[in-house]
Amino acid sequence: MHTDKPDFNEYAVIDLGSNSFHMIIAKKIDNSLQIIYKNKQQVQLASGLDKYYHLSQESIQRAINSLALFAERLKDFPISHVKVVGTFTLRVAKNRLEFLKAASLVFPFPIEIVSGQEEARLIYLGAINSESVKQSDVKFIIDVGGGSTEIAIGKDQIPAFVESRPMGCVTYAKRFFPNQVITKQYFERAKLAAEQQVEKFTQSVKSKNITIAFGSSGTIKSIYKILLDLGVTDGIITLKRLEDLVSYVLEFKCFDDIDFPSLSNDRKLIFVSGLAIFYGVFSAFGLQELHYTHSALREGVLYEITGHKSTQDICEKTVGFLIKHYNIDKLHAGKTVDIVKWLFSQWKMSANIVIDEKLESLLYWSAWLHEIGLSINFSNIHKHSAYILKNCNMPGFNEEQQFLLSTLVRYHRKGFMVENIPNFSLFEQKQVLVLLQILRLAVLINNQRSATLNEKVFKLRILDDNIFHVELYIENDFAKTNGLILLDLEQEQIYWQENKHWQLDIRINEAGQIW
Repeated sequence: MHTDKPDFNEYAVIDLGSNSFHMIIAKKIDNSLQIIYKNKQQVQLASGLDKYYHLSQESIQRAINSLALFAERLKDFPISHVKVVGTFTLRVAKNRLEFLKAASLVFPFPIEIVSGQEEARLIYLGAINSESVKQSDVKFIIDVGGGSTEIAIGKDQIPAFVESRPMGCVTYAKRFFPNQVITKQYFERAKLAAEQQVEKFTQSVKSKNITIAFGSSGTIKSIYKILLDLGVTDGIITLKRLEDLVSYVLEFKCFDDIDFPSLSNDRKLIFVSGLAIFYGVFSAFGLQELHYTHSALREGVLYEITGHKSTQDICEKTVGFLIKHYNIDKLHAGKTVDIVKWLFSQWKMSANIVIDEKLESLLYWSAWLHEIGLSINFSNIHKHSAYILKNCNMPGFNEEQQFLLSTLVRYHRKGFMVENIPNFSLFEQKQVLVLLQILRLAVLINNQRSATLNEKVFKLRILDDNIFHVELYIENDFAKTNGLILLDLEQEQIYWQENKHWQLDIRINEAGQIW
């Protein structure tokens, strides 16, 4: 694996789905993409989840074996040209860290687990940029996966509505069709369960005035192909055609008996449950017709990493929306960001480690959003802010990035213990702790909410080759007139002393002293 190949023009995206793992590789030629390789591994990861949401060792091993195969094909790829996303099963698996650690031994690329809403956004992005649609169209996209179903609606590149529900063809096959037996009763129960999953936002979807609908994923592809088998030449899925297909399928007694030319043996095991989910959603939303699209999550990710749409831009829009929606004081937050940037620039000059630009961006976004919980109340604002950031929809952020934002904000003030700060699979723990130190100091320095504060009266450096031993210099004239900040810093010293290896030294810079 190479980290820097400026002329390398191939990009790979891997989708670690609940049913299958997919890898696509595309070559970028001028401003277009040409798919040059595809690989699909039938892993059925979701079937390995027990009732406590633990993945079995067998399912983990199947996944590791697939990743090892993918790694062979990607051995010459730079890290920046590979994006790996995990979906529903890895979102809910309690022992996913065990899987990620095992994966790292055979697969040298970071695995990002995305939220259901982020998955829906990426599916939408892939679909609308691959299909011929009008800008004025209100586009509806649905993807029935192995463990979850994603829905997105919008006109522009960023959908106005995204939703993810925990219903997938693998999990529903296991839950509603014991021993792979097909009965009308089993099918109706599965369909009803799907309708219940979307019940709370059915009216909202209907009010969007959808003008064109697309469906992606293996389930909808199978429905599309079976309709072609049955003589539907245009391949459009309508309610009447869907009802007829359901009637045909219910004539079979079990999954193995299903006999359509285009349906593979692997797909037979999950087709009926996927059909029940899709039929339930189609009926609940009152859709008139739907087209199959071959593009979805993988193509959406590919579209972003090849520079067609910057993830950074989407993250900035997301943060901007949250600032406006939660009425965050932009002047105060902006000043905190300025202080963070100044302190971090000082830190970088004396540190012997390099922090990735993406991680640095998360530090700045945490400064913008650290008071998002003030809309609840000031008491325990750090806890309120962390809760909001952990649970809100944040397009452009993967699950771990969002959790890191929540964690930084959760521990940005008051007493804390380092051992309570969670570990991350994508970020080094010591770097996360450095970000926390910088954020804590910046928020404290800006505690008086002074728009005229000059952050350059502070200078920071690391001592004794210990990145957690920080010396903070304060200009003498500033210190004389800002006793409250000095008192706050003294309290901060006590908080730091409660953690091993953490130390904060405060120095007043006397007149004429050289920094």
